[in-house]
Amino acid sequence: MSYICRNRNLNAIVMKKSFLFLADGFEETEAIGTLDVLRRGGMEVQTVAVMGKQEVKGAHGVIIKADVLLCEMLKEEGELLIFPGGMPGAQNLSECGELMGYLQEHFARQGNVAAICAAPALVLGKLPLKKDIRMTCYPGFENYLPEVNVLDKGVVVDGNVITGRGPGYSFAFGLAIVEHLCGKEKADEVAAGMLL
Repeated sequence: MSYICRNRNLNAIVMKKSFLFLADGFEETEAIGTLDVLRRGGMEVQTVAVMGKQEVKGAHGVIIKADVLLCEMLKEEGELLIFPGGMPGAQNLSECGELMGYLQEHFARQGNVAAICAAPALVLGKLPLKKDIRMTCYPGFENYLPEVNVLDKGVVVDGNVITGRGPGYSFAFGLAIVEHLCGKEKADEVAAGMLL
């Protein structure tokens, strides 16, 4: 099922569903907080387990039952691919060959990608990024992005790439995604409803 929202140019568009990928060791706040904001914004987002089982255990012991397994969604073309951080969650995502292949194909089509915490470095760092792209990531992971302009900001949007610094920026990260895909008015509406 698709949904209709407005992009930054205020043109009505029909969007595909987006996917948020989960691997054992994911940062719970980043995954759940982001997912909550996106769904409040009217986006259709499915959680995808990448380790062959539907139940995924977070870095702090929280267990989430994903909507689908990676093998069940690989043929679908998503609007946005979302990667929460956490360790070893981000590392597990980056070591999933099928997922990385899917990400490469999506990015080659100029598809939207979003990652937070360690995931901008460990996951998006595997993409052929432009040398002048601006990103952020969890402090200490900058060395995985040697040719990228890494900023110490909470959230950075550069073209089709949205990055967040860490768990404390989960809501801001989600709102940046909503604004990017559905417009500032929708993001402001979601923020107001959450008392942000």
